[in-house]
Amino acid sequence: MEIIYEDESILVINKPSGLLSIQDGYQAELPHIKSILEPKYGQCWIVHRLDKETSGVLVLARSQNTHRSLNDLFQNRQIKKMYHAVIYGTPAESEFTIDLPLRMNGDRQHRTIVDFISGKPAQTSISVIKVQAGISFVSACPKTGYTHQIRSHLYAIGSPVVGDNLYRIGRLAANSPINDQIQRLALHSYKITFRHPATHLDMTFTAGYPDDFSMVLSYLQ
Repeated sequence: MEIIYEDESILVINKPSGLLSIQDGYQAELPHIKSILEPKYGQCWIVHRLDKETSGVLVLARSQNTHRSLNDLFQNRQIKKMYHAVIYGTPAESEFTIDLPLRMNGDRQHRTIVDFISGKPAQTSISVIKVQAGISFVSACPKTGYTHQIRSHLYAIGSPVVGDNLYRIGRLAANSPINDQIQRLALHSYKITFRHPATHLDMTFTAGYPDDFSMVLSYLQ
């Protein structure tokens, strides 16, 4: 696991795909972020999570005061996050916002679903970076922070993330040749910007792509 930045208040890491953000409720012995970091860095607090298959930048607090401060920033939407994703399909616009209300744990598969009656307001800004043969490389900036928000929103517009076995559209996702290039969810937490809770300086951190994600981008080129 790559350490992008560290000081007395925070750790910023590049989480590899396949690693849990928090301890599994059924298999406590499975590796997770704290079990790997705490033997070296001491007690850490999880501020936000990435899905197990999602790679990329993640911030941890190194004290309870920092944890509270970062939680406040998240709750007040003062932390900006950018994800990069490879998706099926070609969006009609190069820049647009998906503005669809979401309800978490909304079906038998425990997915986050679009629900115009009981859902909560949710917005994700999308910018198309590259298009090749019906596959698009996009940046996604969630303005709200619900579980699986980006995955659910992209699925709702008919362009699910490559390798997403939970939010997928039948044969489109099952039979694409891009599936040979990556064997997991093609979603990467690329950049995060926030005000440091101790120094009060605005800081931006980016996470380099893992090899499998880079291979997909090479395939698109």
